[in-house]
Amino acid sequence: MQHQLEETLFKRGSLCFVFRHFPQSQIHPQAQKAAAATEAAAAQGRFWQMHEMLLQHQQELGDGYLAEYADNLGLDVTQFLRDIAQKVYVDRINQDIASGVDSGVVSTPALFINGVRYVDALEFEPLLVAIAEAFHG
Repeated sequence: MQHQLEETLFKRGSLCFVFRHFPQSQIHPQAQKAAAATEAAAAQGRFWQMHEMLLQHQQELGDGYLAEYADNLGLDVTQFLRDIAQKVYVDRINQDIASGVDSGVVSTPALFINGVRYVDALEFEPLLVAIAEAFHG
């Protein structure tokens, strides 16, 4: 069943995944900077690669580390650091936060399927079933 659901949802382009920032600086002091780093990387086509890099190195988010990560991903490091320093993406990140608050988000991860908050297990099989039910419902 799992393979059939994956085939139906993922391979036919029926699933749209939207990522929104919800940095919680009281828990992770560098969260806002991490969000800005992913957006600066996104401007150069490397959002998910930077996202993964930052998840792997959550305790190492100083400017030197960010420059190293950007370089490792083949980004224009000067532009990347300039975008972060000039807070180019602060409005976008703040809009994501406001949207999350308006939707009742208080912590992450928060998942929504067709606009409805998903609160069940964050495990592959139950999540896939919920997506399939929303798709067919």
